[in-house]
Amino acid sequence: MDKLRAHFTPLYTSLGLKGLGLAAAILVFDQLTKLGVLYGLNLQAIGDQVNILPFFSLTMVHNQGISFGLLTSGGLGRWLLVLFQFGMGLLILDWIRAQASPWLGYSLGLIAGGAIGNGIDRLRLGYVVDFLDFSGTHVFPWVFNIADSAICIGVALLVWHFVRADLTAKHKDAA
Repeated sequence: MDKLRAHFTPLYTSLGLKGLGLAAAILVFDQLTKLGVLYGLNLQAIGDQVNILPFFSLTMVHNQGISFGLLTSGGLGRWLLVLFQFGMGLLILDWIRAQASPWLGYSLGLIAGGAIGNGIDRLRLGYVVDFLDFSGTHVFPWVFNIADSAICIGVALLVWHFVRADLTAKHKDAA
């Protein structure tokens, strides 16, 4: 019981609340954009498209895998991904709540908001709604969504945070 009490003291830090707020904002923005594409623009069928710029369009993709369509799965795999996404999202939210590092809190907020957003899609629809299509650039052929972007940016910031912390520690050791 003492370990549990120690884990939840303090319940939240100021930076932890900001990280949780960022996760909530990403989740809401992700879900609103997906609803807008599905029901506002009525892009329901795979391949439905609205061209915005020569290199950018909104293209409906039903992603049954993980990021960028990797490891496509249905049936039991779908439910394992749902459990994984919500489980990781909740663990990350717990990690965020007591953060003292802004970069760590923000990077984790981006990852958690994105993971839960895609998990909601998979739970509700059986696939993740992807629609941001920059394939006209001939550089990035994948179609993605706000949650995918948040996860990728969050992971990049997380790596940067740990590399920077490692470099700072090595610099202090050398001094």
